[in-house]
Amino acid sequence: MANKNILIVEDEERMRRLVGDYLKREGYKVFEAENGKIALDVFAKENIDLVILDIMLPEYDGWTVCREIRKTSSIPIVMLTARSEESDQLFGFELGADEYITKPFSPKVLVARIKALFKRVLTDVDNKLLFDGLQIDEDGHRVYVNNKEIDLSPKEYDILIYLVTNQGKALSREQILDAVWGYDYYGDARTVDTHIKRLRVKLENKSNFIQTVRGIGYRFEVNK
Repeated sequence: MANKNILIVEDEERMRRLVGDYLKREGYKVFEAENGKIALDVFAKENIDLVILDIMLPEYDGWTVCREIRKTSSIPIVMLTARSEESDQLFGFELGADEYITKPFSPKVLVARIKALFKRVLTDVDNKLLFDGLQIDEDGHRVYVNNKEIDLSPKEYDILIYLVTNQGKALSREQILDAVWGYDYYGDARTVDTHIKRLRVKLENKSNFIQTVRGIGYRFEVNK
């Protein structure tokens, strides 16, 4: 559960501090936003793992923020609001909220529910490889960077999988050629460099996971 990033979207500063303090004690990194516009800006820039979202917000309300996040991401969203009407709760779930907690509330219970949500997410992604914002769905043959799917060629995908399954190992260009193109491939080893270059571009801010090992080749490593 460590190293998870949580965004608190709440216009009341006292409430943000209260929730944030409890989350920080549990080892979470906390981001704050006092209105819906700032919330979407933070979400776009940071690798957010869960959002705690009020409904009544300046600029964009919580419904709008939830709807926008769900266009690109399936991360857990917890509605934390004074609106307790059943219709509001149902609407929140229809938009994609995972939890709906009404004020007043117990911060300890909120933290417990957040932990349960993270456990549920980990269970759902048992067949996926996760590396700090990089997600590889081997069953679906899909790759995501910061929850957005990227389009890889078959060779780019195979190179990434080979690097990932040998995480921390320095792999020569010849090893990568043999694993991805086959032992009977007689092309130039620089083919690997070309594909790695394209792969790094598509990985965007996760491109540093593929490190160049001078005089040898490449290594996949996630530095915390």
